[in-house]
Amino acid sequence: MNKAVDLFFKLLELLVVIALVAMVFMVFGNVVLRYAFNSGILVSEEMSRYCFIWLTYIGAMIAMRERGHLGVDTLVRRLPRSGKKVCLFISEALMLFCNLLFVLGTWKMHDLQVTNVSPVVGISMIWVYGVGYVVGVVMAIFNISVLMRLLTGRLSDEELVQVIESEDMPHALPAEART
Repeated sequence: MNKAVDLFFKLLELLVVIALVAMVFMVFGNVVLRYAFNSGILVSEEMSRYCFIWLTYIGAMIAMRERGHLGVDTLVRRLPRSGKKVCLFISEALMLFCNLLFVLGTWKMHDLQVTNVSPVVGISMIWVYGVGYVVGVVMAIFNISVLMRLLTGRLSDEELVQVIESEDMPHALPAEART
């Protein structure tokens, strides 16, 4: 199961890279065409916007897996283990609720977005805003996983605080400071 999840997230990372490269080429190409040849490609503006939307949401999923989202843990780190558990439960339950709202909102807008067509490219807007299904479901699965591990007592003390700060990571000393 872990290999399938790892493969899924490698695919997501590849999609982020592809979207970023596509955005750079489309935007840079359009800038060059406008300034050098006084023309441009209309499709590139719209498609770069759509790539940015998908890149943002896919990046959010990757950051959630790596516990890379911003968080304030000043109080939580000072709580006893039971307090950390309560805070984590509330946090994960609220995120799960928000993810379910995200999927529900996408579902309620589905019929409208299917019939709504983008002005230049001509694709159904569900291809753009349908990312809500993917993000909501994937993040909800992560929330449920953390909640299940919390309720069954399989979380370590470090995992009770779901924020990883750069200050928590050990820094290597410069060579001259080590001597």
